[in-house]
Amino acid sequence: MSPFRSPQIRPPGPPPGLSGRWRQALERRVDRAAYVLPAWLRRRRVGWLLPLTALVAVAVTDWNTSGDFRALSWIVMVPGLAAALCPVRVTVLFGLVSIVAYLGLDAAWSHEYRAGLPDFILVAAASVLAVAACWLRLRREGRILHIRNVADATRATVLRDMPPHVHGVENAHVYLPADAVARLGGDFYDLQPSRWGARALIGDVQGKGLGALAAAAAILGSFREAGYHVPNLSIVAGRLEVRMERQRRLGVAMGDTQPDRFATAVLMGFPNPGCGESWVDVVDFGHEPPLVVSPRGVRVLQVANRLPLGLSDLDPAGVASAVPHRFTLADDDVIVLTTDGVTEARDAAGEFFPLRSFLEDAVVRDPAAVASAHQVAALVSDGLLRHSGGRLHDDTTIFALRFSATEDTYWTLPLDDNAARVLGPLPAGGDPSEQVFEQGIVRLRTGPEYGPSGARDVGAAD
Repeated sequence: MSPFRSPQIRPPGPPPGLSGRWRQALERRVDRAAYVLPAWLRRRRVGWLLPLTALVAVAVTDWNTSGDFRALSWIVMVPGLAAALCPVRVTVLFGLVSIVAYLGLDAAWSHEYRAGLPDFILVAAASVLAVAACWLRLRREGRILHIRNVADATRATVLRDMPPHVHGVENAHVYLPADAVARLGGDFYDLQPSRWGARALIGDVQGKGLGALAAAAAILGSFREAGYHVPNLSIVAGRLEVRMERQRRLGVAMGDTQPDRFATAVLMGFPNPGCGESWVDVVDFGHEPPLVVSPRGVRVLQVANRLPLGLSDLDPAGVASAVPHRFTLADDDVIVLTTDGVTEARDAAGEFFPLRSFLEDAVVRDPAAVASAHQVAALVSDGLLRHSGGRLHDDTTIFALRFSATEDTYWTLPLDDNAARVLGPLPAGGDPSEQVFEQGIVRLRTGPEYGPSGARDVGAAD
């Protein structure tokens, strides 16, 4: 990850030439042949068709050729194909059938044209080795499946799923890990409701492995607590910086191989729904700037970048100077947040994915295609995979948000230490500018005269 390099600038080095493009194309085809086709056949339980076809083809070819050209020894391919596509029992069956077919076809020829004992030993040995290879393959696939299950459980804990609407913010997210086995990297994102409005966070931890995962979990944990309890977004930003610095020092004490680990991030705050205002506050810690897409076009929410989280000791101003920048939003504006896996994805010619121009072209073609957060996230994901040919070299996160100032659902704070209540839609005939909790402790006011925070103590107010 390189937060200080513009994604439109090609890194140093000669551009990929014709040989490089041919090599990348060949690698994609080899990957498809080696992984995609066998997996497709196994999922449909028709993997036995390929070794059966090979067996029939070898038998027919050997039967219809002269004695000067014997194709019988090619039958050694059949157990190998079965080992790659079939379970152990089916592989054993194909091995036995191959041996019997070899003996029967070879005996049909006169003595001077028979393949003889050496080829028989080859077929028998290939059958035994194919069974062993099949057993090892299934054992390895079981281990990989176990690793993926563990990674999925970890991912569900760190990168939790969210409802499609949270405190007036429609959201959609797409996470594409570069490591298809571990399925987990340093990208992080979350959306946290609070009495002062929803807060959103997206970022990318520098580096890979468990150290990056631990840092991402620490940042998200701090964000979920501070974003829920702290009214000031600047203080939330400071909490994130302090938490990343603590995590970095812990990594140094534990012998982390990357003691200078940092994280880029974008922190955002929205007003309470129903307050009559529609805006977003943005704090950028060296991350890709957010884009706003609507049927009218695409614009960038450009703010003065702060240093990434974990590098505050290099900033003389310190964390206290983190002042959010406010931008006005329309009801059909969709905010697009991504990690550098999107903007640094390359095609076969080595060209980066042009996210902004891609969205601009999509708006020109069909303005209705960017009407919701889910449509925009799916649009960017599909375009990215087409551009890169499905080969991602870095973890990729797409986070789309759309704020609705007329949303009539509320997410409240706990009434006490033992209870947490969530208010549903306002009852028919209720006043949309005021909602009272069941126990009468806190009143949530969303009218413009109360400002964006919208939370007041009833006793102090009345």
